[in-house]
Parts: sequence; structure tokens; C-alpha cells
Amino acid sequence: MKCRYVIIGAGPTGLGAARRLSELGEKSFIVLEKNSWPGGLASSFKDKKGFTWDIGGHVLFSHYDYYDNLVEELLKGEYTEHLRESWVRVLNSWVPYPFQNNIRYLPNQEKWECVRGLLPGERSEETPGNFMEWIHSVFGKGIAKHFMEPYNYKVWATRPENMAFSWIGERVSVVDLRSVLKNILLEKDHLSWGPNNKFKFPLKGGTGTIFKKLAATVAGHIIYDTQVTGVDPENKSVTDAQGNTFEYEFLLSTAPIDIFSSRWLASPAQKLVNAAAALKHNSVIVSGIGLSTPRPDSRCWMYFPENDSPFYRVTNFHNYSPNNTPSPGTGRALMCETSYSSDKVINKQNIMQQVEDGLVNTTMLKDEERDEIISRWSINVDYGYPVPCLQRDEALKVLQPALESKGIFSRGRFGGWKYEVSNMDHSVMQGVEWAERMINGQPETTYRIS
Repeated sequence: MKCRYVIIGAGPTGLGAARRLSELGEKSFIVLEKNSWPGGLASSFKDKKGFTWDIGGHVLFSHYDYYDNLVEELLKGEYTEHLRESWVRVLNSWVPYPFQNNIRYLPNQEKWECVRGLLPGERSEETPGNFMEWIHSVFGKGIAKHFMEPYNYKVWATRPENMAFSWIGERVSVVDLRSVLKNILLEKDHLSWGPNNKFKFPLKGGTGTIFKKLAATVAGHIIYDTQVTGVDPENKSVTDAQGNTFEYEFLLSTAPIDIFSSRWLASPAQKLVNAAAALKHNSVIVSGIGLSTPRPDSRCWMYFPENDSPFYRVTNFHNYSPNNTPSPGTGRALMCETSYSSDKVINKQNIMQQVEDGLVNTTMLKDEERDEIISRWSINVDYGYPVPCLQRDEALKVLQPALESKGIFSRGRFGGWKYEVSNMDHSVMQGVEWAERMINGQPETTYRIS
């Protein structure tokens, strides 16, 4: 089979690209998807008991009119809307998110440690060389000790001193001493920070319903159950596990760029193999605990920096849509995320028991409520988050230009490997903007190669 454009992956980026190519009148393209369903990391699943689960805590918010309009078209108003309510579990108490803006909830000793770390002369004024140094220079030793250090290690499964900080942007709320003291003395909460303060969620089918509907608009161009095994840039062809060959003029890959460059690419140069090996990622196990009984709790999601639980985040998934539980509006769906890597080893075989124990330890469950658990669901996601490690930017400077010189474009959460532009809206728009570049020559703005 020969097409002008071949797209690897029917996740948000691949589907965004396919949709935009179609809108611009291009018909010569195909999407190769390894699974029998679309959505990639934005897929959703219904378990045997009727609970719906996402692969992690996705919510709908956007930086783009195109994406907003697309979601409106696909969901046709069938979504819920929420004001974010998120909390941090620390020192046997709950602190509103962002932690650094609401330390008045801490015990007095720890409250003082956090304030003291922000005082003049306490923070280094030297340019930080890594994420750990950045944390200390911005937040001080107290906030670093009680939240920023343990939480970031828990979520990234990577030591902060091995990470860069250029990715921060709007991902982390910074803090100033004046605001901290004002909130403490006036007993004020600061809760509204961040781009996801208001968000939407599909009424039925979880996040995955968006991408099922999007895939349906280009259904004739998607080939499912097709695992790519090789790419020959000289002959401009892609081979799958069944031995099928797909010829192209231009190739968009949304597969992990490390796998693509070192395993799939025919005769890769050693510098590409070395660059791919420098990239780091974590893995995530998403565990769903479904209960038959309700419990009033208005919170959306909670963060857990301490060692009394394996997970770094728990989502009250039943609050997102009443249809996420078997009987709409009843029961509970607790979605828990636990990271791991070679630097943070966990017992994967015993993770569900650890999750249950952690929910009890952190008061998310009472011990006697274990009897009300009617569903235990989990999925092991090998590629969870692309880690912005110290070597990342230099590696991408080698990989991306080399691939593009061969007519290969690598985009998406792991195709682009830039966490700072890998939300769902970013990911869809990476595909959309690539298509516009191909057809109209418009420059990409979301994902940039520098």
C-alpha cells in the first residue's frame, strides 16, 4: 500500500493529524494503530463490574480554539463541568492545592519551617543547575522537604537532581513570601491557580469517548491491530509484524522516539542510538478501586507525597461523571496512580494490596469499607511520562533534525518527548499543526525543534 502520508498511532496526536489532513482536503493518508481501538494513553475501559476507568487523571481544558471547537463538535454538549478541588495529604492532614500557597494548614512547627525557608538569605541566588536546585531556590528548604522533593520523586520515579527545570512553565505554581504570610495571617486560601482550575469531562465513556468519536470521523483511513516493526527511510516504507509494507512520502510517528530511533529505524547511526538511550521515562500502574457504597466527598483529586501509600495521586473518578460507576450516581470509583522505574522499584505483583492499604492509611477508605469493594481493576503503562531529564534537550537536538532530514516527523507525548506540551490539547494540536505544515507550509507553534 502506498500513501502520501503514513501516521503511526491513533492516539490524540495521530488522530489530530488525520482529522486535519481530511479537513484540508487530503485523502492520501493512513493511520497505523497497534491496538484494536483508538485513543492511546487517552483511552478508557469499562471493567467487568461496569466501572469506567481512564489511563490516569485526564481532564478537559484547553489553550486552543480549534481543540475547544473540536471537543464541542464531538461531544455535542454531553459533558460535565467542574471547578477543580484538589488537596495534598501530608503530616496526617489535608492541605489545599497548591501546597506552597496554603501552608497555613500545616502544624505550627512545619509551618514555620516552610516560612523560614522563604526568608531573605535562606534561598540560594545562584542559577540552578537542575530541578532539585531550582526547587530549593524557589520554594526554600521547608516546602522542598515536606512536599516538592518527595512528591516529585514519587511521580517521576526519578531523583529531582537528575532532572532539568526548563519544562516548568505553567506546570508548577511558584510562591512569594508576601503571599504566604498574608494567607497565614488572614487565614485565606489560594486555590484557583493553574490552567485546569475549570475543566470538563465526558458524560459517558470516559476520556476515551472523545477519541472514539474523533476516530470515527476518519474511520476509513485507520488500520487497527497493526504493530509497526521497521521503518526504512531510504525506501520510505513502514513494515508491520505481519510483513505488510506501507510506502509513504512523509511519515508522522507518535511512537516513543527512543524506540523508533533505536529499534525500528533501519541501520540507525550510532549517534541516534546514543541519543535515544539518553532519554528517560517512568512507568505507571493505574489501579481502580470500585465500591458499592457512596461517601460524600467533593474533591476531584488528591496528591500523596509521603511513604504511607504507593500512589502519588488518587482521583475521585465517580465525581467526574455519574456514569463512571455501574449505577449512575451511586458508589465510588477511586483511581490511583503509582509510578516506577529502575530508580524507583515497586512490587508490581502486590500493587493492588498496597493500594488498598494506602487508601486506608491516608483516610481515603475506612478499614471496614474494604468489604464494600466490588471491583479491582488495573493497567500497567510502560511509558507513563517522558521525564525531562538533564540529557533530554541535547538528545532531542540530535534526534529530531536527523529524522526530519529523512521526511520523518516525531510528535506527541512520547514522539516529541516534551512533557510541557503533552496535555491532551497539546497532543491533538501537535498533530493538527503538523498537518497544516505539510499542506499549507504553516509553521508549528506547539512543538518546536530548537
